[in-house]
Amino acid sequence: MLSSYLIIFISLWLHLGHRTLYIGVHVPIGKKSHRRHRHHGHRHRKRSRELDPGLDDGRESPTYYTPSQRVQFLLGTEDDDEEHIPHDLFTELDEICLKDGEDTEWRETARWLKFEEDVEDGGERWSKPYVATLSLHSLFELRSCILTGIVLLDMRASSVEEVADMVLDQQETVGPLGDEVRRKVRESLLKQHHHQNQKKLANRIPIVRSFADKKQSEPQSTDKNGQVIPPQTSLPIPNDGKAEVSRENSAVDFSKIDLHFMKKIPPGAEASNVLVGEAEFLDKPVVAFVRLSPAVMLNGLAEVPIVTRFLFILLGPLGKGPQYHEIGRSIATLMTDEVFHDVAYKAKDRNDLIAGIDEFLDQVTVLPPGEWDPSIRIEPPKNVPSQEKRKIAAQTGTDLGDDEVHEGHGGPELQRTGRFCGGLLLDIKRKAPHYLSDYTDALSLQCLASFLFLYCACMSPVITFGGLLGEATEGRISAIESLFGASMTGIAYSLFAGQPLTILGSTGPVLVFEKILYKFCKEYGLSYLSLRTCIGLWTAFLCLLLVATDASSLVCYITRFTEEAFASLICIIFIYEALEKLIHLGKHYPINMNNNLDKLTRYSCSCVEPPDPSNATLRYWEQNNITASEIYWEALEVKDCIKRRGEFVGSACGPHGPYIPDVLFWSVVLFFSTVFMSAFLKEFKFTRYFPTKVRAVISDFAVFITIFTMVLVDYVLGVPSPKLKVPSVFKPTRDDRGWLISPLGGNPWWTTIITVIPALLCTILIFMDQQITAVIINRKEHKLKKGCGYHLDLFVVGIMLGVCSIMGLPWFVAATVLSISHVNSLKLESECSAPGEQPKFLGIREQRFTGLMIFLLMGCSVFMTSVLKYIPMPVLYGVFLYMGASSLRGIQFFDRLKLFGMPAKHQPDFIYLRYVPLRKVHLFTIIQLSCLVMLWVIKTSNYAIVFPMMVLALVFIRKLMDCFFTKREMSWLDDLMPESKKKKLKEDEEERELEGI
Repeated sequence: MLSSYLIIFISLWLHLGHRTLYIGVHVPIGKKSHRRHRHHGHRHRKRSRELDPGLDDGRESPTYYTPSQRVQFLLGTEDDDEEHIPHDLFTELDEICLKDGEDTEWRETARWLKFEEDVEDGGERWSKPYVATLSLHSLFELRSCILTGIVLLDMRASSVEEVADMVLDQQETVGPLGDEVRRKVRESLLKQHHHQNQKKLANRIPIVRSFADKKQSEPQSTDKNGQVIPPQTSLPIPNDGKAEVSRENSAVDFSKIDLHFMKKIPPGAEASNVLVGEAEFLDKPVVAFVRLSPAVMLNGLAEVPIVTRFLFILLGPLGKGPQYHEIGRSIATLMTDEVFHDVAYKAKDRNDLIAGIDEFLDQVTVLPPGEWDPSIRIEPPKNVPSQEKRKIAAQTGTDLGDDEVHEGHGGPELQRTGRFCGGLLLDIKRKAPHYLSDYTDALSLQCLASFLFLYCACMSPVITFGGLLGEATEGRISAIESLFGASMTGIAYSLFAGQPLTILGSTGPVLVFEKILYKFCKEYGLSYLSLRTCIGLWTAFLCLLLVATDASSLVCYITRFTEEAFASLICIIFIYEALEKLIHLGKHYPINMNNNLDKLTRYSCSCVEPPDPSNATLRYWEQNNITASEIYWEALEVKDCIKRRGEFVGSACGPHGPYIPDVLFWSVVLFFSTVFMSAFLKEFKFTRYFPTKVRAVISDFAVFITIFTMVLVDYVLGVPSPKLKVPSVFKPTRDDRGWLISPLGGNPWWTTIITVIPALLCTILIFMDQQITAVIINRKEHKLKKGCGYHLDLFVVGIMLGVCSIMGLPWFVAATVLSISHVNSLKLESECSAPGEQPKFLGIREQRFTGLMIFLLMGCSVFMTSVLKYIPMPVLYGVFLYMGASSLRGIQFFDRLKLFGMPAKHQPDFIYLRYVPLRKVHLFTIIQLSCLVMLWVIKTSNYAIVFPMMVLALVFIRKLMDCFFTKREMSWLDDLMPESKKKKLKEDEEERELEGI
């Protein structure tokens, strides 16, 4: 065996009972060193286990079968010492090459916050952050360095000089260097550090440089968290000496600091400095791992002015530069690893660090050298899996290898109390502490963008619904009533509901119900508004009865299967109706299909007296005292001709009047421009243009910017596109009705009782619409922190339903697509992130202000007609299409639909495909698709009144599916039903008992 080789040990744990197999591997590390041949194979590993102190810190040291168990035990111990509490780390790699006669300095070559960034000398810039790829050889050599080198834990020092002296003193006990070599090593460690950002600062124009020099002359210092202390104040030093900083290190040269990068560093972060290099005067490596306690500010050592906690020093003989560089990258990457990072803070001795490296090696994935290009830099992933499973010992009997099983939306909010109004009272208690913060949390530009977008999005459907209702009821309930009802109900809901993120709106089944009811009243001579009031009051009473009996707890039976089918249907309806309305514009603004460019000068369209007027036209003339012979028809304008029932004649006339050029074409342009511009601006925050805050503002205001731009372009071009029509007078549409409706009116007394039957159907409709939307909004994926309130939501909806019935206003309930769009517009993401790290989803900005402002502005719309009349309807149709399409994102059902057309090798790595056979996935998707088609057919037919019953039937269909799928398969494809959850927990307990036997 060659003497230049060290024996290090790769631990390959072959889990055969409780045995561990250790295999010795020879790895070259440096020149001749007989001293390091004392460590041999099993004898060293056995001796290190026997000599490992068992009661160093008062803890009982158990038998460690694997390094993972040692690491888990170490991280599971609680340490009262603040110095051992892990902090965020900034790691910097500095390198040096020392040759006789050359004056060199330490040069920064790489840095880590989360991912690696290298200095690109050719471009004099930092590289893009990327995932560090390490050679297995360098990791083994690093392990050997920790095993044989100097390890100093919790050493007290206040300067680089003291650190160098401590390392060299300890080196004398391991292997004397000699006075001359010691002096040179010390001088090497004290050489100046040159950082990459100094090049950028040196290239600044002279005025900026002189200003920085002037600023540099003012002494400044920082506290332990890296915060700047004003020049007049000095850094306080506690009596216990934990924040001890020497006088010479208190001044920070801010002219050499990249303040933009400084913002990326989390508060309280500490530095880990890796110093590697080669020296001509050395014949054997000098290796040291140092943990300082307390962390101190070593001025000029790190690129940023934060306290240093760790130092790793490796100086070796000349000719091994690339090898030392890779070892430095290995320790720097380890320091950014979540588990080893904690081990480094809590390690009691060298063996703990070795266990941390071995545990890291356990998790490493090796890529074959011939199957990938090592020069390729791996882009940082969008989502990084949690490392908590590596820290926690498998003591609970659960399989840590499997991902967490989805458990649906069950929680304390849906537990049945068994008391009268028990759930309602708990909802109030749960939401009351957050009521004030529901307004203070809205102090953000994001909320302004949200309510401006949704105000425009909510206005059109409310007015359109009112117009359709007015046509169906001959003006008894029309646009102004719809606007007033939506505003009043929305304001009350935003102020008092349990989940104010839900947006209320009108629904198709309600419109169908109103049409059927009006037709019934007209046939039997009953008062429509009075009968409707009775039905509304009964519905409100039944809703309150459901609240009092905690019926909302049944929501736990609404699983993802039902949610996705319902949400997909509503999204598709939004998309379909947006396209349908655009196509419908072709009827009002038809295309002239008989164009002949040679006859353009002959095109004309004039108004003439009808040669053969119909009976309806004659009656109209008689009722309005119109004498056809006295009218000069050719001089009439289009509106007057239509008003007097004239006819249009000429080659430029269409079915409903003269052809209006360019309107339909321009409407199509506005429609699709709105869709594409909204989608582009919404995704703008993920582009590389402009600073982060500018991109975020553009993304938040995407839809509002789009609407404003399209309105401006439409106004400048002057094409007469159809515009939004808002009522301009606040009064009932018909003069024969007021704002209060009597429940009895002119109807027989028994109608007040018999109306409970249609009220039952309305109650099911209200309950299902409201609660399914609430379930979608309250899903765990949204990370809501203030809780939900299913009972309180239904209570407010029920109260306002009764108020709207008495006032003769339309009924409003949770609108699925509008609510999803509201939630999506209020997503919170982390602002302070390491270079290359994707912003993390933090949750939703939970507040009441946006909903309140949406419906408050809606109520004031009557007084803003002078502005709203400029909004083109095709722009609003485009917003509907965008909302419907964007709400489809994240729906698993559509991901599974795409699998039908994909070969297995091209299918995405969805987690459920790992645990559920593909044929079962397809079967589940086909059943869900069949239910969606059934809902669509019923929704668009004359039987839409039974739509809520069909939605309810989905719950029973989902229950029957338990006969065709195992509980494990359903836990991956869907949420488990309540009984299934209990059975699965019982089965898991039985399996654990059998394993224990």
